[in-house]
Amino acid sequence: MTSIDTTISKRLMFAIVLTTITLVAEIIGGIWSNSLALLSDAGHVFLDLFALVLSLGAIKLAAHPPGDQHSYGWHRAEVLASLINGLTVFLMAIGILYEGSKRLILPEAVQTTPMLVIAVLGLIANLLAAKGLHGHAHDDLNVRSAFLHVLGDAAASVGVIVGAILMHYTGWYQADPIISIAIGLLILVGAGRVLREAVHILMEGVPRGLSVEQVATSIRKIEGVADVHHLNIWSVCSHIFALSAHVEIQPEFEGKRSHLLHAIEHELEHDFHITHTTIQLDCSTACNGGPLIKELNHVERQAACCGHGHR
Repeated sequence: MTSIDTTISKRLMFAIVLTTITLVAEIIGGIWSNSLALLSDAGHVFLDLFALVLSLGAIKLAAHPPGDQHSYGWHRAEVLASLINGLTVFLMAIGILYEGSKRLILPEAVQTTPMLVIAVLGLIANLLAAKGLHGHAHDDLNVRSAFLHVLGDAAASVGVIVGAILMHYTGWYQADPIISIAIGLLILVGAGRVLREAVHILMEGVPRGLSVEQVATSIRKIEGVADVHHLNIWSVCSHIFALSAHVEIQPEFEGKRSHLLHAIEHELEHDFHITHTTIQLDCSTACNGGPLIKELNHVERQAACCGHGHR
């Protein structure tokens, strides 16, 4: 693990500790104050805590070497965990919406002082966690995702604080279920996004934000490439993209396969963050004076380009 990964791991651990404390405090405070909004926010914090743990797990899994049984390592464990978490939180959100609708009809008194104190402490913890993650939010996709989750929970805490103040001065206890329903809907959207992404990856879908035609067009623009076909793009997990393709090269570049392969891989990594590639180079137009198709297999490509052909 690099020093950068170690620093990111420490910051994620700091955020996880703060978020765990917030979760426990909001569960206890929600039961104590009889605030469904606070308990709903605890559900949102749970979703954020899972996102943080998932981000940390992704870094740990990346350091685990591939083996005979798992050639990509254990990265797919992240996707399976996301699927299970998404289903769990989805059911949690349905329960919150159900309880919130019941309290709208029959509102219950809430102890606003402990509710307000816990919500303020939760907001402070979220802001501290966000501050710790902010430094790497622009460099790492996992940290950026975790950072946005924490900010979302901070916004939910602000909603709970506003509700507590409103109920304290007006006695309008319907505010508690209204806030809880709003947070429940927020959780429902988050859970739906997690489920959609997990299923998309498991179905070998093209990574979000990428287009097969866009990638193919980019490869065709490289000098020496005649055409691209049998192009497939998929995700190993949320942050590792893979690609396989047949690339037809122009006859005059037959002797420059290594150089051309390196140029293609550089383009894919720089423009699309695709780091796992399996590229077959074909020369089917009068190469060496005949129509013979020449191909580099996996071993030959590794030898020809010092291991850049398949990473």
